[in-house]
Amino acid sequence: MSAQQDDEPQKSWIVWFARGTLGIASAPALILMVTFIGFGVLCRESGLTLGQAVFMTASVWALPSQVVLVGSMTSGASLLVTWIAVALSAVRLTPMVAAWVPMVRQPDTPRWRLLALSHFVAITAWVWSFLKLPALPRSARIPYFAGFAVILSVCNIAVTAASFLLAGALPVQAAAALFFLTPIYFLTALSAAARIPAERYALAIGLVLGPLLFWLDVGLDLLWSGLGGGTLAFFAGRLKRHEP
Repeated sequence: MSAQQDDEPQKSWIVWFARGTLGIASAPALILMVTFIGFGVLCRESGLTLGQAVFMTASVWALPSQVVLVGSMTSGASLLVTWIAVALSAVRLTPMVAAWVPMVRQPDTPRWRLLALSHFVAITAWVWSFLKLPALPRSARIPYFAGFAVILSVCNIAVTAASFLLAGALPVQAAAALFFLTPIYFLTALSAAARIPAERYALAIGLVLGPLLFWLDVGLDLLWSGLGGGTLAFFAGRLKRHEP
C-alpha cells in the first residue's frame, strides 16, 4: 500500500471535520451562543471569578447543569449537596449518549474516541446529530460531529469569558431576556427533533407537569417532572403503538 493510500483516511477525517465546523453558523449554534451571554452575566453577578465561569463551561458543558451549579455555590450548599444536584440535573444526558453512540460507532472505532466526544453530547449537539448525521456515510459521522461539537464548545467558552468581562455594560433586563432564550431554544429544538409519539407526549406532559410541581413547591420539581413526564409518555407511546 502506498503512502498516498495510507493518507486517505486521515485526509477524509480532516475534510469531514472541517465540514462539521460549518455548523457553527446554524441557527441552533448561534442561539446557544446568545444564551451563554446570559450565563457569563449570571456568573459575574453571582460573585464567581472569570476562571470559575470559563471552567464550568469547558468541563460541565450543559447549561442547565451549569446554572444548578452556580445556584448551589451561591447558596452556600455543601460540596456533597452540590454534586448530587448537578448529577441529578445531568442524568438526562445518559440516554442521549446511549442513543448517540450506535449512530456514530463503527466496528473499528476506538473506545477512547467515543468517550472523549461523548463529553460534547448535550441538547444542541444531540438534536443537531439526529438532524444531520443519518444522511452522512457512517465513516464521516464522528469527524463531522467532532468538528461541530468541539468548535461549538470553544466558541461558547469564549462567549462566557467575553460576556463576563462586559457584563457591567449590559442592562440587567437585557441579560435576563438573553438568558430566557435557553428554555425557548430547548423547547423548539426538541420539538423539531421529535420523531415518535412518545417524544411529543413527553414534551407536552413536561410543559404541564413542570410548572404545576413548581407552583406546588415540590422539592426537586424538575427531576420529578422529568421522571413522571417521561414515564407517562413512555406508556402513552406504547398504548399508541397497540391501537388497532
